[in-house]
Amino acid sequence: MEATTFRFKANARQALANDTLRDALALLSKGFPAKRLQAMARMPEFEALRDEARDIKNHVLANLDHYLERFESRVTEQGGHVHWCRDATEARQTILDICRHTDAKTVTKSKSMIGEEIAINDFLEENGITPIETDLGEYIIQLRQEPPSHIIAPAIHLKQHQVAETFRDNHAELHADRSLDEPRALLDEARSELRQKFFDADVGLTGANMLVVETGSTVLVTNEGNAELTCTLPRVHIVIASLEKIVPTLEDATTILRVLARSATGQEMSVYTSFCTGPKRANDLDGPDQYHVLLLDNGRTQLLGTEFQEMLRCIRCGACLNHCPVYKAVGGHAYGWVYSGPMGAVLIPGLIGLDQTADLPKASTLCGHCESVCPMRIPLPRMLRAWRRQLFDLRRGSKTVRFGLRAWTMLATRPGLYRVLTGITVAMLAWLGRSRGAFRSLPLAGSWSKARDLPAPEGGTFVAQWQRKKDHDHGTRRYP
Repeated sequence: MEATTFRFKANARQALANDTLRDALALLSKGFPAKRLQAMARMPEFEALRDEARDIKNHVLANLDHYLERFESRVTEQGGHVHWCRDATEARQTILDICRHTDAKTVTKSKSMIGEEIAINDFLEENGITPIETDLGEYIIQLRQEPPSHIIAPAIHLKQHQVAETFRDNHAELHADRSLDEPRALLDEARSELRQKFFDADVGLTGANMLVVETGSTVLVTNEGNAELTCTLPRVHIVIASLEKIVPTLEDATTILRVLARSATGQEMSVYTSFCTGPKRANDLDGPDQYHVLLLDNGRTQLLGTEFQEMLRCIRCGACLNHCPVYKAVGGHAYGWVYSGPMGAVLIPGLIGLDQTADLPKASTLCGHCESVCPMRIPLPRMLRAWRRQLFDLRRGSKTVRFGLRAWTMLATRPGLYRVLTGITVAMLAWLGRSRGAFRSLPLAGSWSKARDLPAPEGGTFVAQWQRKKDHDHGTRRYP
């Protein structure tokens, strides 16, 4: 997928002006976050599991080379093949070589963010091979020639009537007057279109939620069963996964599975959790004749040993997106590349550099909600601030912004001066806004007041009010 991250501001403005998108994203707050809270309430040990899952991944990242080599040995012992790919170019070419060696004409695909990262669909089409997305959301956006807008819900930016229009435009062989008013009708139509393609595919291409060193297995987590058809029906199964997906044992995998679905969709477990281990054996009734695992770096190893290493703990659950006020305002496409939300704003600069992604670390209120819901306890706000610090040191951004940050730093490190100046400012704003009670425009605050009124202050600064309460609680008075 071609990166357009440098256009984040323009993309965000366009998204904010899209009423249909706003309506679709409004439903997000009522779905996954609420179900996550319910799932947590049913599991008293959830917080302890988060700690355990974090520690597992930290151990892996500290010993990544050792575990990767062991994983390769186990896959080979099981009859599979491991391919090491430094970047997207090598990964694409490896997949093409496997497809050509088997004379493949069609490739069924289950949802894979790594597949999006290396833009495999476009590459296969350019080389005469037809990729077929089989996840319902991915199938919809493939028909619309759009990238996914969410890690676990690729078509979350669309309303039902848009999906129906897409099906009518692309399934021209069906009756034009058929009813597509119900979600079930859309699902049944997609199933009927895809069913034979599962059987006819020469190659199945999947991602992997985890790679288990102990058994040489790849773990697939889905709700639709399409990944299971993709990895068992074709003659060849290709797995594409990034290096950090490694876990040492099956027990470690189950620990992470216990926090994954609950954090993502609020389910106890996803409907399907499959462990794929090598090609079909002599007595197996089904399965592929060939089993290939591509291990992709594509910038990950350069994050090891840096202040951004903890980002490699991410298990792609989407919880940070589901709770992020910025994501819920502009959607995933505004971020301009495969990943979005807080995890995307941290990961993308690490993979493709700050030159193209300077606006992404700023696309956050730093409210901290993302870290509070992350099942792997990734300190996303700290890393966003680290990218911002690098941008400041590189003198990226306008002179006005850099001057403002310097001024803020000067004030924030001088509490006495800060309290005096903010007290004067609050008093002036309270006096100026006394008649209307709010401001519709203010110097340096146009972006805020353009979409909402800025209430006039009441009762002094926060620090002054806090001090009054503190003094009152202790029976003293410092402020009149």
